[in-house]
Amino acid sequence: MSAAQADPATRSGPPRLACRFCEAPLADTFVDLGPQPMCEAFVAAEDAERMEPFYPLHVRICRECLLVQLPAYVDREEIFREYAYFSSFSDSWVEHARRYTEAMIERLDLGPRSLVVELASNDGYLLQHFVARGIPSLGIEPALNVAAAAEARGVPTLTEFFGRALAESLRRERGPADLVIGNNVLAQVPDLNDFVAGIEILLGPGGIATLEFPHVVRLIEGVQFDTIYHEHFSYFSLTTVSRIAAAHQLVVVDVEELSTHGGSLRVHFAKTTDSPRIAPAVGALLEREEADGYARIAGYAGFEERVREAKRALLSYLIEARWAGLSIAGYGAPGKGNTLLNYCGIRTDLLDYTVDRNPYKHGRFTPGTRIPIHDPSRLAETRPDVILILPWNLRDEISRQLEYTRQWGARLVVAIPTTEQIA
Repeated sequence: MSAAQADPATRSGPPRLACRFCEAPLADTFVDLGPQPMCEAFVAAEDAERMEPFYPLHVRICRECLLVQLPAYVDREEIFREYAYFSSFSDSWVEHARRYTEAMIERLDLGPRSLVVELASNDGYLLQHFVARGIPSLGIEPALNVAAAAEARGVPTLTEFFGRALAESLRRERGPADLVIGNNVLAQVPDLNDFVAGIEILLGPGGIATLEFPHVVRLIEGVQFDTIYHEHFSYFSLTTVSRIAAAHQLVVVDVEELSTHGGSLRVHFAKTTDSPRIAPAVGALLEREEADGYARIAGYAGFEERVREAKRALLSYLIEARWAGLSIAGYGAPGKGNTLLNYCGIRTDLLDYTVDRNPYKHGRFTPGTRIPIHDPSRLAETRPDVILILPWNLRDEISRQLEYTRQWGARLVVAIPTTEQIA
């Protein structure tokens, strides 16, 4: 039986409007961003005149467990077997991974007899640091093209989807893991219960699992609607993640608030059977979420109107720039940028082209909006008056990279949380 057959949540057909964690009916809208294409389905030049599928980007919230979620409209095999995102193209993200590696080696006293497993290990951007220290490591990465890049870096990688069955197999063959890592994968899992149960199975006594994901509170407060796309099935608070962990014999023992991706959490989990010590940061953040209203459904109201306001602000800026005769280009072609472009209806009438450091995207077009993607050298060739930074979460890193555009007076602009000129 294939992975897709084993997971009913990933089959084609009408999605179930029931919570993927607690099975309660989903009747409350969080935000509806309209029909959109898959955000990483970049269009090859030969396919530019062909149709592409659009699916509703209608996010709901569960009244029972407060999990913000999107139904799984597309089989995960279709989304993740070939993937356009390579983590190593962000220098700051690779450095983030290196610092994490050093901290966890020291914290858990990892060495040559340990086992580190990363779920959705991408191109080896993180595990390469453990491998360099002689610590046995294994990546689990279903995207074949991305996994090949990891293997080329010397990172052993399995091209599988993770869940209970794979966890049991790995534990039999390799033994329990001392550290299980999942960076920006929990949101991309259609069957949460199978995935989290697999972590509990794979984790050894005294082991720790860390999961990083965008904090839904920061998403709301920063109007980060572009981080919503079909590949992201769920959006988490610490309150909800704690409930999910408890249902699978895991407990949150620590939490770190990070600046990555517009504001993320790194949550540390241990087996409940270990009777672990819980850091004060956990209770403090749970109390803050409750005080700010995020432990009740009412705290999630009003987001949709703020999203509409952000859309109007961006369109007003771009239209006024066009009326003034200015040329406009984009920087980056991230998945989040495609949510922004499609929701706002931005095409080549407002954005001439965009550029990206990832060669995989060169010569392709953005899904839905058909904006051409070029190598970053295109900016120096055409000298646009305005550059819209689509990966706004990397605005500082990208601003430094674009310092040379000051030569011709280019304006650097971001659209989240509202349209702002940063240089």
